[in-house]
Amino acid sequence: MAKPPKQYRTMDARPSAESLIKPGELVDLVEVTPLTLTDRRIYNQLLENAWDAIDKPVTHVIAKSALRGSHNSNDRVGESIERLMSAIVKVQVEWDGEPAIERVQLLGGSVEGLRKDGMLEYEIPPRLRRIIGNSTIFARLQREVMFALSSKYALTLYEMVQKRGNLRWKSSEKFTLEALRGILGVPKGKLTSWSNLRMRAIEPAVAEVSELSDYVVEVAPVKTGRSVTHVEIRWWRKDGAGQGAAERALQFASTGRRVRAQERVEQVVPATPTAPSLKPRPARIAGAPLKTETYETARLRHPGYDIYFVESEWRAWAEDKGEAKDPDRAFLAFFKKFAEVNPI
Repeated sequence: MAKPPKQYRTMDARPSAESLIKPGELVDLVEVTPLTLTDRRIYNQLLENAWDAIDKPVTHVIAKSALRGSHNSNDRVGESIERLMSAIVKVQVEWDGEPAIERVQLLGGSVEGLRKDGMLEYEIPPRLRRIIGNSTIFARLQREVMFALSSKYALTLYEMVQKRGNLRWKSSEKFTLEALRGILGVPKGKLTSWSNLRMRAIEPAVAEVSELSDYVVEVAPVKTGRSVTHVEIRWWRKDGAGQGAAERALQFASTGRRVRAQERVEQVVPATPTAPSLKPRPARIAGAPLKTETYETARLRHPGYDIYFVESEWRAWAEDKGEAKDPDRAFLAFFKKFAEVNPI
């Protein structure tokens, strides 16, 4: 009798210069502790860095500079690591041949060097190592798309589609609203109605993923009686023209990020016989550094928001607004209005 074909393991898949691998079990997990967009990006990078030995009881080391992106401070890295270490997630697994829920930590212990150019040592918890080692389904994430998406809802939807996109026998999947909220990481008590969930989370995520990825995505409501109780996610791969448009959109998004992240320094004109000494001008919003206490104030006033994402939105909005006498107050005022318009 012929032997059944060997099952392909997620660990057999290899990352590339343009893409990374994420086990399918870590795509459709449910967060007990909500994470931010930055947390999710950093976690994907930690998985990629550890990939060659991710199922083994070893520690992994990565430069903090690789995790902080365009931000100059390591504060956000440390904060994300702490949230990831304390995060509990629910993962769909099989136990004795039956479906089960396994609750695991996303990240084990870590050691962070205090130098700005220092290293981070971290561990993958034992239960999670076992889940990854047994995984047979994965998502291949394009690094450029991951960093271009501007919300955690868009990144999660992208991962969900990438996990399912290569399934020849499947082009849609149905979820209960409660299950979708859990996978997207919607905080408890937020976006409780279908209209709010659709307008604040789903529609912006669908638009971004459809624009920047290789797939067109739809999320259609499914009613039971008069109420929306489920959604059906549909996806199909773009043709050559659609993929070309996505590549151009990614280039535009990258340019926008570089402009927003660029630090501008106002030069003081030296005194000369024809050019008198000028007083320093007020800092322009686009490049003005913010005080550490400003981030702390924003975090206390608006818990649950990704303050660095809001900061990038503020800098983009203020690009042509001229000078700011007090960038910290301007940022906090923008954050207040942003939270009013985008409740979570």
